[in-house]
Amino acid sequence: MTIFGPVSDVRPLFAQERRELLLLLGSLDAGAWSKATVCPGWDVHDVVGHVLNDYMRRLSGGRDGFAGARFADDETLPGYLARTNDEFVRATRQCSPQLMIELLAHLGPELDRLWAAFDLTAPAHLEVSWAGPGPSPAWLDIARDYTEFWVHQQQIRDAVGRPGADRPELMRPVLDTFLRALPHTLRELSRPDGAIVRVVVPGPCGGTWQARTDGGWRMTDDANSPAAATITMRAGDLWRLASRGITVAEARARATTQGDPALADAVTSLLAVVA
Repeated sequence: MTIFGPVSDVRPLFAQERRELLLLLGSLDAGAWSKATVCPGWDVHDVVGHVLNDYMRRLSGGRDGFAGARFADDETLPGYLARTNDEFVRATRQCSPQLMIELLAHLGPELDRLWAAFDLTAPAHLEVSWAGPGPSPAWLDIARDYTEFWVHQQQIRDAVGRPGADRPELMRPVLDTFLRALPHTLRELSRPDGAIVRVVVPGPCGGTWQARTDGGWRMTDDANSPAAATITMRAGDLWRLASRGITVAEARARATTQGDPALADAVTSLLAVVA
C-alpha cells in the first residue's frame, strides 16, 4: 500500500455521473444556462464548456498521445491551467447548449473506454499534484477526474437550485479521493511516529479516514488507536472545502475538532484542486 492508501476503482461511476448530468442539462431553460456559479466569472454554460474541455483534453492526451497547448515562458501549472481553461471556455460560448450536451453524450463513452484500458496500479498519465509530488498511481489520476466532473455538476446544481447526484454511491468516492490528500496536507507537521489524524464524516455518504506518521504521513486503516487530532466535518462542507467552494475560515467554523490544534488546522485547509 502506498502513502495514498488502497486502490479505489471509480471507473464504473463515470457513466452514472454523466447520466445524471445530461438529464439535468437537458431539463434547463435558457435562463438557467446563464446563472452565475461559484466559479469566478463563469455561468452554467461556461462550466459545461469547461467539462467538455476536460473530456476533449483527456481523450486527446490519453488516447491520441497529443501533447496539447504548450506552456508559456515561466508559466506555472496553475497559470497554464487557468489560461487554457479560460481560452476554451471563451470559445465554447459560441456553442449552443444542445450541441454541448450532444458532444458530452458522444465523447463520454469514449472516455469510459479509455479508462477501462488503464492498469490502475501503473504510473498515472497526469500527476495528482494536490496529493503530493509524483509519481501518482493511475487509479488516483482517474479518481481525480471523477471528482472534477462530480464537483462541477454540483456547482451547476447549486447555481440552478436543483440538488441531486448526491447518493452515497456517487458522493462517497469523491470524499474518499479528496481525503487521499491528507498525507500531503500534513507534510509540514512533524509528530512522533504512530501519531494519527482522524477525519470523521457523519451520514450515509461519510465514514472515517486516518493518516498516520511513521517517518512521514501516510493513509492507514488503523481505526482503533487513539488519535492525536479528530476532525468531524459534514460531507457537503468537506467537498466544498477541498474544491474551495467555501473558505478555510468557513470550514473551520463548521467543523468540530478535538486534540492537536495545529493538526486540525492543517486538515481544515485541505485542498484537492490545482490552485
